[in-house]
Amino acid sequence: MPPPELDHIEIIEPLCAVFRRTLKAEGLKYTPERAAILNAIIEYDGIFEAETLLAHLVASGHRASKATVYRTLRLLEDAGIIQAVLFDRDQSHFQLIYGRTPRTILIRVDTGQIEAIDTPEVIALRDRLCRERGLVPEGHRLQIFARAQPRSG
Repeated sequence: MPPPELDHIEIIEPLCAVFRRTLKAEGLKYTPERAAILNAIIEYDGIFEAETLLAHLVASGHRASKATVYRTLRLLEDAGIIQAVLFDRDQSHFQLIYGRTPRTILIRVDTGQIEAIDTPEVIALRDRLCRERGLVPEGHRLQIFARAQPRSG
């Protein structure tokens, strides 16, 4: 039985193969730096920041510049491996999506806390809406912005 954190991952094709295909289409190579970035992302469970990823790579002894990290993140987005999580103008956040069941992102605007939530009912709604229109869903993105209720006094 897989660990609980892996029970929602559906492996379709190795991520490095998907990424290599995207790079080849762009006329780029699968370098050791890009491999290290992809491996670090796979190790994360949840949402990560580009700067945190860079710090992790440097601390792990990998050579990767800020420009390489940001370029690679864009390429991974283009490949459909990661997705930008847009909720903060100051910092880029991402999450691994390839082979995973889409999750709803709950963002606490009062604390900055971010939580990824499994919402099978949203997936069912997405699937039904697409089916009714003769479409096949490729994914979805739902972000909820919330704050604590004011205390009544």
